[in-house]
Amino acid sequence: MRNDRGRLMAALIARLRDFQLAEDALQEASISALSHWGRSGLPASPQGWLLKVALRKAIDRLRGAKREDRKAADIAILAEEEAADMTPEAIPDERLRLIFTCCHPALDEKSRVALTLRTLGGLSTAEIARAFLDQDTTMGQRISRAKTKIAAAGIPFAVPGPEEWPGRLDSVLTVIYLIFNAGYTVGPGGDRDLCAEAIYLARMVDALRPYEAEVEGCLALMVLTHARSKARLNANGESVALPDQDRGLWDDAALAEGRGILDAAITRRNSGPFQIKAAIAACHHPDRSDWPQIVMLYRGLMRYEPTPVIALNHAVALAEAEGAQAGLAALEILARELDGYQPFHAAQADLLGRTGRIAAAAAAYDRAIALAPSSADARFLGQRRARLLQG
Repeated sequence: MRNDRGRLMAALIARLRDFQLAEDALQEASISALSHWGRSGLPASPQGWLLKVALRKAIDRLRGAKREDRKAADIAILAEEEAADMTPEAIPDERLRLIFTCCHPALDEKSRVALTLRTLGGLSTAEIARAFLDQDTTMGQRISRAKTKIAAAGIPFAVPGPEEWPGRLDSVLTVIYLIFNAGYTVGPGGDRDLCAEAIYLARMVDALRPYEAEVEGCLALMVLTHARSKARLNANGESVALPDQDRGLWDDAALAEGRGILDAAITRRNSGPFQIKAAIAACHHPDRSDWPQIVMLYRGLMRYEPTPVIALNHAVALAEAEGAQAGLAALEILARELDGYQPFHAAQADLLGRTGRIAAAAAAYDRAIALAPSSADARFLGQRRARLLQG
């Protein structure tokens, strides 16, 4: 189910045109499988068995409900498909259509993330709620509303045409990267490794739509970032800043894979923001970080994403390349826009401390600690503040 749930859900939704009915039918088929396979052993095609039984369950529900929008002719077509060949090779792979539906711009960003994790990732509503610090009921309602909106708005279950592809692909990749960032923020203590879930989804999109430079860029970015995961926390579970990490803990094989994916993307000569972000991640080598190159890449990224957060990252890189005072000058113009953004205050505290402005740095640390998204981040910042005051 971990490997095949997304493909089975996509095949069912393509036939049933109903997210909830597809999910319920597949769940009932899975329960039946536990009973039947326990007695008789695995069938020749477990995927085909599940799809066939799920269609049968859906047909039974439709007949019982006597729904006006599903006439007898529709049910007959479903019955024909239920009786057809259901070997894995005969099941069309509709996952690309499904992920574009889940990530449709008509849905708000958080709903796109939640629906993608639920439908393609197979996470439970409770797992998604915990990852995004929501109540189970609140997240359940969000997912339910997203499914209803897809049906009510007539959002097509389709891969967009060539004229829509760039914009819609960006929506898909943004959702996948938001999932990765949520896992990165939570750290390794969560129920599910959302970083691994995001990489899994990116690999799926890459396999379904190969040779897309931005898909490869997104995948490379996450693989390169995840390669440093073992060095992000110390033995006490506290965050470790990148310059202070034990780079011997970085995963060399993952770094090599990420750089290889990025190299392939660059050869397509169709640059985009995810490729630039991946190139920035690739500038952190096991023996050093190429800060001047990172500064140049952030300047290029600003052409695609002229946001305060990118400007903040540019300021931090500038401080590493040209000194703390240069970084502070770049931060100064962002103070109003990023007053509620914890990384801004953390960066400001660090740079103020480097220039000897201890009281101002301590106040910035206090603000950053108050805004810290996790206890590990709060402890990390608290330790840096204590070291600053100790001299």
